[in-house]
Amino acid sequence: MADERIDETGMLLRVGGGFALRRDAGGLWRLDLHRTPVDLVGKRVRVIGLRADAERVDVEGVQAA
Repeated sequence: MADERIDETGMLLRVGGGFALRRDAGGLWRLDLHRTPVDLVGKRVRVIGLRADAERVDVEGVQAA
């Protein structure tokens, strides 16, 4: 499970002091972002990264979808 490659699309949300992806496939990923994509919040995005645990992704990249 951990270190599983993630490539998903969905809506980028600001949640508390962090970010999350409401997945097109259903469910929610909490995101560990190295850069803050403030211009993409509230928009549909593609997230690529590694699964850190059951609900968290260490994000390598975020782009508009």
